[in-house]
Amino acid sequence: MRIAFGTLERLAPGIGGAWAERLWLTVPPYRGRRPEVIPPGEPFTVSVDGRRVTGRTWGSGPVVYLVHGWGGVSVQLRAFLEPLLAAGHRVVTFDALSHGESDPGRLGPGRTTIPEMAEALRAVVDAHGPAHAIIAHSLGCNATFFAMRRGLRAERLVFLAPMTQPMPYTVLFGAALGFDRRIRTRMVDRVARRSGLPWSAFDVPSQVPDVVVPPLLTVHDPNDRETRYADSLALAKVWPDAELVTVSGLGHWRLLRDPATVARAVDFVHATPAAGQAAS
Repeated sequence: MRIAFGTLERLAPGIGGAWAERLWLTVPPYRGRRPEVIPPGEPFTVSVDGRRVTGRTWGSGPVVYLVHGWGGVSVQLRAFLEPLLAAGHRVVTFDALSHGESDPGRLGPGRTTIPEMAEALRAVVDAHGPAHAIIAHSLGCNATFFAMRRGLRAERLVFLAPMTQPMPYTVLFGAALGFDRRIRTRMVDRVARRSGLPWSAFDVPSQVPDVVVPPLLTVHDPNDRETRYADSLALAKVWPDAELVTVSGLGHWRLLRDPATVARAVDFVHATPAAGQAAS
């Protein structure tokens, strides 16, 4: 693939850009652990443009939504379930379109976009009530914020290893696949046309001043190989009421199973409005 992209970079960047765009919007297979036991809960489906989004709910009380990231599934946030139920919350999870057990998105099987992930979240919240809190992972954080820009509200947010500035990832993407500026420029243009929005629409830190935002807890490992610690730093600098927690040795996936991280997130979600708020 690297040889092919290297050749296309020199000879046919337009073809390379189309190929790169398709890969960029293709959901990778889920690589995390699937828990051995999942309490049955109550299954549900909601519709996004006639496409079925599947999920489950447990418990009663103020609702906490768990939002997976790119290539993730709802069960990867399993570790948060019992602590949230014990704290008196209703918990709602779902698989985004082209993820898990939900239907393919508009682009076909295994492909989707941030706006479509945000639409799924909004449809789930519309069906299950206002969000007391949202706990999101990776690109799910970007989709959550995108939904907030379009009217979604939550009293508290927890972002775990968030991806908040997509453009730098295009350079990393090109380096991994063996292409450079000529293909990357075309890929970026094609992705923008596909989503119907400029890339700046997905740069979260630059959008924060335009949104009424709740208290935020963001947790990130500087050695995360999937998302950049710099994304959390940039977010914490501009978010009015943000707490950035730096962890070590958890990477991108173990963060979701770390007992200390789970406990901190649940305490933050369950705190009274005057508690748990700190400057970054």
